[in-house]
Amino acid sequence: MGAPTRSPGAATPPVGAPPARVGALAPLAVRIFRWLWIAGLISNIGGWMQTVGAQWFLVEQHASPAVIALVSTASAAPVLLFGIPAGVLGEFANRRLLLIAVQSIQALTALALALLTAAGAMTPVLLLALTFALGTASAVQLPAYQAIVPEIVPTRLIANAASLSSIGVNVARAIGPALAGLTIASLGIPFVFALNAASFAGLLLVLLLWRGYSPPKADREPFVAATRAGLRYVAHAGVVRRLYLQLLLFIVPANALWALLPVLADVRLRLDSNGYGLLLAALGVGSIGGAFLIPKLRDAWGTSRLIVVTSALYGLGIAGVALSDSLLITLPVLVVVGLAWIGVIATLNGTVQSFLPAWVRTRGLSVYQLVLFGGTALGATIAGALGTAIGVVVTVAGAGGLVLLTALWLLMRPLLPTSGKSRALAPMPLTDVPPVELPGPDEAGGAAGDADTAGPDARPALDPDGSTLVIVRYEIADADRARFLDLMRRVEQSRRRTGARTWTLYDDREHPGFLVEAFTVGSWREHLSQHRSRTTGYDTEVSDAARALSRSLPVVDHLVSIEVPRHGHPPRSAAG
Repeated sequence: MGAPTRSPGAATPPVGAPPARVGALAPLAVRIFRWLWIAGLISNIGGWMQTVGAQWFLVEQHASPAVIALVSTASAAPVLLFGIPAGVLGEFANRRLLLIAVQSIQALTALALALLTAAGAMTPVLLLALTFALGTASAVQLPAYQAIVPEIVPTRLIANAASLSSIGVNVARAIGPALAGLTIASLGIPFVFALNAASFAGLLLVLLLWRGYSPPKADREPFVAATRAGLRYVAHAGVVRRLYLQLLLFIVPANALWALLPVLADVRLRLDSNGYGLLLAALGVGSIGGAFLIPKLRDAWGTSRLIVVTSALYGLGIAGVALSDSLLITLPVLVVVGLAWIGVIATLNGTVQSFLPAWVRTRGLSVYQLVLFGGTALGATIAGALGTAIGVVVTVAGAGGLVLLTALWLLMRPLLPTSGKSRALAPMPLTDVPPVELPGPDEAGGAAGDADTAGPDARPALDPDGSTLVIVRYEIADADRARFLDLMRRVEQSRRRTGARTWTLYDDREHPGFLVEAFTVGSWREHLSQHRSRTTGYDTEVSDAARALSRSLPVVDHLVSIEVPRHGHPPRSAAG
């Protein structure tokens, strides 16, 4: 991948969503989305110009392939370092104000890059440092921007809005490199960097003039606890883990093309900056075509088969590009490669975006970006080192072979299905017994009482930040025990996804037929969030199915930790 895009809403429509009954351009009727889309398109054009300018600056400095590949690494590595904190920040901060601050920092950084280059003070090390700074700002912006799009368009238009964002990014991919090549040839690299700085102004102006934004209400969590909750969800969501693994396996070898294409253009095809821009434009044209074609192919083939086919096409394509020394052959192959690229990346992104529950969507998407750009940084570094050691042609052709292996692996190990997860517990029917309600926590404090209104003998109010132990007792008939234990494996994953740090199922030896579920949550506040916002329809059906097997209403206890007095000092109350 050449550079992290700055309109991270780019994705195909959510996989498994019903076909849209509105026009593909309908989201543009929403005024703020329309202006954000136009400004994002301009900003992405500037971003691709920046990437081409940085890579060609290093080519003119006769830098090694390893150093040239570091442009991709410097752009992507910040997501590896800051992606998770950025996801937590974007989950709870005012996203509009966050985006304004980040856009301002990016504009100033790009302007400094242009001025230093024009003054002749730019060096490869300084160029990579400023590229890293731009990448850091982009890493902070990515999750917040991606999460803001579903807030500004009606639900029925979200799929179309995602498709338009994908088209915008790939239009920029087609225009930006070609425009950069022409600008470098006529006005020089400093002017390319200056245009990138100016490209931030449009999006910044739209954000400044946007007065009607209201941040969504969310259950506030401490930063560390929120970070752990996001990571815990990903660790225990099998569908998400499998998607991220497939992305990582693809992106590391696939990025060899993006990292070493400037060297192939210079050494293999004997092209100047205009020619290099033409190669990237061919990739962009293929990506635009893919944005329109891929949704139809996904509906016809399914997600796994589509990714198998497009991964195989991408692997064959980049191997062909590496071996070709003819521009007439390389250009059409790159069009196919661009289509295959969007087929893999946008399909995986759309699947993740549609599957993640709202309470953890920004954090989950930040992990997606972490895998995407972390894999990009790793792939670029490896490709650059191998390109210097064994040659660029061998490196890119070998990367194509590895991508083919990822397609073969996916053919043998398809992705887990996502459709129906919130509606059914397939393949086993749940139960014919109506589900019973599990008693939830008393938000007023329950048995702990209220220290402000209770009498002098009342216990102090519970500590909202105290570690919480939840105990659920089920009465299970012997005939239902095997099925109950099978269901509880799913219940465990549900509890852990939504916040449980530990989970254990016990057999009550003194009361035969009773099984006891016990799990801990980081705080009482977080356990309330489990009930308020974290439980999805799928989680509810899983727990309902398990509870319905209990011959009596499950008994639930909530225990909140208190501070034990030490060295003769009384414990502090929750009130202080």
